[in-house]
Amino acid sequence: MNIDSFRKLACLALLPMVAGCASVPSILEEPGDSRFGEANRQTMMAQVIDPDPVYDEPMTGSGEQTQKAVERYRTDAVKQPDGIRTTDAGSASGPQ
Repeated sequence: MNIDSFRKLACLALLPMVAGCASVPSILEEPGDSRFGEANRQTMMAQVIDPDPVYDEPMTGSGEQTQKAVERYRTDAVKQPDGIRTTDAGSASGPQ
């Protein structure tokens, strides 16, 4: 048996395995199945911004206030925000 006939035999033996890689559920599903592509639709909807948002209160702003904030930023005199404590450094967690 030469090398060419061995390669042909090996290809024929592997052919059923390659056919097993076909997506069987998509073949068995009916066209137009509502669940098909659900993960893609959910991911897309999670990334879409509401084009007409509704707020409890209208967003207000002041041109003068914005101008002062920009000027503070440019002169490196930005107001530091109030400190917020999220943890208590003196407390310990877990068994002691």
